[in-house]
Amino acid sequence: MGPRDVARATGVSPDTLRHYERKGLLPNVSRTAAGYRRYTTATVDRVLLIQRALVVGFSLDELKQVLTMRDQGGAPCRTVRTLVGRRLDGLERRIQELLALRDELRVLLAQWDGKLANTVPGRRAYLLDSLGSTITIERARSTRRAAIGTCRMSRVNIAD
Repeated sequence: MGPRDVARATGVSPDTLRHYERKGLLPNVSRTAAGYRRYTTATVDRVLLIQRALVVGFSLDELKQVLTMRDQGGAPCRTVRTLVGRRLDGLERRIQELLALRDELRVLLAQWDGKLANTVPGRRAYLLDSLGSTITIERARSTRRAAIGTCRMSRVNIAD
């Protein structure tokens, strides 16, 4: 099968297939004498598995680790279970954060409605300035700032 055939069958682009190959997720990709990639029919199943795992929250690096272990005859099932368990824990935390933010935004909008009712049309009510007084928004800002800092640190470490 050519890249276009696999791409059509899986809904990913040929560029994505090449990226998966570079990351080591598609082993044993053969080439024609002219250098064109040739895939087996099993590649379609592998790409669909990768796509489903990405939806669950696996990173490509995690998938490479798991699939390499599996391709070598190992049983990565406990690792897979642990990784998905962590995803669920993170998702539960994120849901709680979003619910708290939703509740705070409801209160904030009610406050803003009151403020706007007492503001002359055409005058500033300074609504955005009041965002700093909301606990959930401040907490999310701090968490986001810390995550961005960690990401920058990771980039520095990778480059070193």
